Amino acid sequence: MAAAAGAEAAAEEEKRLPEGDPESGGDSDDEGDSDSSGDGEDEEKENEAEIQRLEEQLSINAFDYNCHLDLIKLLRQEGELVKLRRARQKMSELFPLTEEIWLDWLKDEIKMASEISEREKVYELFERAVKDYICPEIWLEYAQYSIGGIGQEGGIEKVRSIFERALTAVGLHVTKGTALWEAYREFENAILETAQPAPGSIPSPEQQQVLCSQLEKIHTLFRRQLGIPLLDMEASYAEYEEWSEEPIPETTIKNYKKALQQLEKCKPYEEALLGAETPKLAEYQAYIDFEMKAGDPARIQLIYERALAENCLVPDLWTRYNQYLDRQLKVKELVLSAHDRAVRNCPWTVGLWIRYLLAMERHRVEHSIISEMFEKALNAGFIQATDYVEIWQAYLDYLRRRVDFTQDSSKELEELRSAFARAVEYLKQEVEERFSESGDPSCTIMQNWARVEARLCNNMQKARELWDNIMTKGNAKYANMWLEYYNLERAHGDTQHCRKALHRAVQCTSDYPEHVCEVLLTLERIEGTLEDWDAAVQKTENRLARVNEQRAKAAEKEAALAKQEEERAEQRKQARAEKKASKKAKKSRIGDKRKADEDDEGEWGQEEELPSKRQRGESDGVLPEEDMEVETGLFGRSEKPAGPAIPKEKASTSRKDVPKVFHDSSKDKVTVFVSNLSYTMAEPEAKLRELFGSCGEVVEIRAVFNNKGTFRGYGYVQFQEEEAARQALALDRTAVEGRPMFVSPCVDKNKNPDFKVFRYSTTLEKHKLFISGLPFSCTKEELEEVCKAHGNVKDIRLVTNRAGKPKGLAYVEYESEAQASQAVLKMDGLTVKDHVIKVMISNPPLRKLPERPEPGRASLALTPRQVYGARGKGRTQLSMVPRALQRQSNPVAKAENGMVQNSPAASSDPPAEPKKMSNADFAKMLLKK
Repeated sequence: MAAAAGAEAAAEEEKRLPEGDPESGGDSDDEGDSDSSGDGEDEEKENEAEIQRLEEQLSINAFDYNCHLDLIKLLRQEGELVKLRRARQKMSELFPLTEEIWLDWLKDEIKMASEISEREKVYELFERAVKDYICPEIWLEYAQYSIGGIGQEGGIEKVRSIFERALTAVGLHVTKGTALWEAYREFENAILETAQPAPGSIPSPEQQQVLCSQLEKIHTLFRRQLGIPLLDMEASYAEYEEWSEEPIPETTIKNYKKALQQLEKCKPYEEALLGAETPKLAEYQAYIDFEMKAGDPARIQLIYERALAENCLVPDLWTRYNQYLDRQLKVKELVLSAHDRAVRNCPWTVGLWIRYLLAMERHRVEHSIISEMFEKALNAGFIQATDYVEIWQAYLDYLRRRVDFTQDSSKELEELRSAFARAVEYLKQEVEERFSESGDPSCTIMQNWARVEARLCNNMQKARELWDNIMTKGNAKYANMWLEYYNLERAHGDTQHCRKALHRAVQCTSDYPEHVCEVLLTLERIEGTLEDWDAAVQKTENRLARVNEQRAKAAEKEAALAKQEEERAEQRKQARAEKKASKKAKKSRIGDKRKADEDDEGEWGQEEELPSKRQRGESDGVLPEEDMEVETGLFGRSEKPAGPAIPKEKASTSRKDVPKVFHDSSKDKVTVFVSNLSYTMAEPEAKLRELFGSCGEVVEIRAVFNNKGTFRGYGYVQFQEEEAARQALALDRTAVEGRPMFVSPCVDKNKNPDFKVFRYSTTLEKHKLFISGLPFSCTKEELEEVCKAHGNVKDIRLVTNRAGKPKGLAYVEYESEAQASQAVLKMDGLTVKDHVIKVMISNPPLRKLPERPEPGRASLALTPRQVYGARGKGRTQLSMVPRALQRQSNPVAKAENGMVQNSPAASSDPPAEPKKMSNADFAKMLLKK
């Protein structure tokens, strides 16, 4: 009994809190009491106020997980035992608790449990704890605590029972199972020591029998453990060899070697889990697939439980686990427990609730319990209106399966009809009010209700009333709805009501009137009289004539709109041509002739409409994406930048004086690209050196200017060390002269075509919210104050344009999907500074990438150069080929004396090939005029 006595002594020691412990309120030193008493009182008042605030917040939103944690932490710190128990109890009713929370709770209760009745409450608490997740530490704590009660009647058998249950639950755990097996053996060895006779005495036959029985128990534990793949099983085998006085049986050795081989197969998966970062979903899924192939149900269940303990908020993982239990194990207690934990962890997922209801029905759970679970589902807070339609439909299906339709009336049938009526009213009142939509626009629930009444209850009158209601909800214009009603009437009604329904369909249908007209004529052809046939023909002809007339009017209106759009486009084109001609004429009048080597802008297009030509030597590297946006006119380059104008006589000299900017791609690793700077920045090189001087030694600043000497808003900063360049990236989006400065790695896109600085997600992010409708004056701190009331906010990103101006949009990232879903329910439609905001789960659309021309299709020198920015095509899409060198696909000769020479209409001969031009011809052409 040495181990038992030691356990009791340890338990007694745990009950006494050490002096000076914050929970005991004792002091280890009297010095400074007078100085610290005031601070202690202030801190106590602050804690009490915070406790009151947290309790009020939970009364408003009981599903605030982090609020529960903060309240429990404060109450434990203050030693409020009664309130602490109540807070923990309330949280455990709403959420499964983690291993750490349970262990803290259990240890607190163990310290105070001295009476037998109190120990029984601790046992009950352990029973609740082991049901939430598979936790080896909790099972070990449970078994060790039970050892302290072996002095009571049946105490030893109770300890063994708990150990056996623990081995069943987590004894196969590869990395943590060994500790349980060793604790079980130590307990049995302690029992063996108490059964030994006194030294020098001869054991009686009864004592000898007890000794042999106890030795066999320990042998059995060793053999069972050695047949399971566990870490450090070689040490367990060596311990068994040393402990056993007899040779180890061959069967045990064979099982041990087999387990060793299996352990080698498991080790890669365990090592992958050990080295992976949370949430380890991919590693766990690979492990699950491995165990599924092996086919051991206990091991499959254990690896699923291990995965869920670390990923309890992943609905898909719960779905796969429950599906396995439903289809393979089919053990009622396991199945229902897993389903219950799934909906408690992910209450916003309607699919988990539906599967839970089906599992309860499958295992013949009482009707009252299933109905109670359905009511919990309605209060779970689903994200979409359609979720409520699904859960109602699942419950109504269950109620329908309970009804015996051979009886004209029954309690179950009345309950089904009452549930149908309640579902319709619930969707109309509760769901429409919350989501501004019914979630059931096609009235599927009412359709199913009508089918039940018609087919199973032979009550066509009720079915017709339901269909009348369906049609009044905006469904009368759809042909498929009328045909659904017609088919029901055809199967369970009479011809007269079929004819009436089709006549109404012909009159009301707007999407496919020809189809319902054909069905009506088919009905009269088979069953109608001549009068019925004539009436149907006249009705359909009149209806189709009106439909065709309406379609013709719509087509004319569409054509007129298209023609107006073409005319407006032609007018815009003509206005641009006139403006261009007037500018050209003005230039000609001024007589601003330049030499051929300086006349690049006159032949290549106006400066206002073209991106500045790249400086010589810049072609060695590729401009990053932000620069491409600047070139293509996202900042409105059609207008001249603000600032003092450069005199014309100084333009040419400024172009010649500006040094050429050469870029060495081998220095990319120590260089950053800086863009989105103001064109009017005075001395940009000095400004950039001042901004980046704190990052490290700056070797060179290369600001880029255009031919007129105007700063183009971007440049390169080269450092001495790579670490300095990495630190410089942290200055991205720093405000410089009222604009966010973009800082990105210097990357050659010819070698890295897929490089993109900003890689925002384009898939559904269930832990992140997208908020629109925010006032432009809303700051990040103000938005965080609103959002943190619904969960732990990890990050907030306010969306701005390139000039740094807010767009009234934001992305808010929470720690978990549960917090995000609760925030959607509470914040959608909230008023922030007189602005009603919209809140939804983030699901950004895929970015549209520009189509890349196929290589070899056309020569680069003969096709317009298209410059694409980070968000697609830029505004300026002009040809970079001199107009004099451009060739039309069907050239038309100049008109002489009002006649067009060699036009296709005048001659059928193929056009002659253009004459090849020499360098002299080019020079003459360029110097013409």
